[in-house]
Amino acid sequence: MKPDDEQKNYWDTPEEEQQVIVAQDEVNDAPVVEKIPDNPVTWTAQEYVHLDKSPIWFVLFAIVVLGFIAIDVLLLKSWTFSALVIVMAIAVIIYTRRPPRTLTYGLSPQQGLYVGEHLYHFDEFKSFGIIKDGEHHSIMLIPAKRFSPGVSVYFPEAAGEQIVDILGQRLPMEDLKLDIIDIVVRKLRL
Repeated sequence: MKPDDEQKNYWDTPEEEQQVIVAQDEVNDAPVVEKIPDNPVTWTAQEYVHLDKSPIWFVLFAIVVLGFIAIDVLLLKSWTFSALVIVMAIAVIIYTRRPPRTLTYGLSPQQGLYVGEHLYHFDEFKSFGIIKDGEHHSIMLIPAKRFSPGVSVYFPEAAGEQIVDILGQRLPMEDLKLDIIDIVVRKLRL
């Protein structure tokens, strides 16, 4: 083996895999090929937006829980519903008190999106969209499978252009907005 022979690493992709057809040339009817950038984009962000809750929120939450229990005792007379309400209330309190983790994200043009140690390949998604939620920006990756959950990732505004460029070369972009459930969750500060 000669020392000046260049060896390719297994993660290097062939040159033809690094090119994407982005349009058709109208004059020559030939595809216009654009090279995908090789450098991955990495950033850190919280896994979700944590909204602080005032003591009034907890008082109102306790009133709602006690109201459900009162309805159960007076109308339904089913101890299982009361137990379910109590368990759900405890779960909501624990969830709202837990601070979000700060995760490291990486977007590789050849492989996909890394969330911590987990890799989401581009072929798992059919499209993506950007959601602006107040002062926070997030990317929502729409799954290709019907009942798979979407992946929502918050990102800093400074890295937004690079992230959209890489995703836009692999997936079509859709215009997304917060749905009614997301709006209600934000209004309830959950």
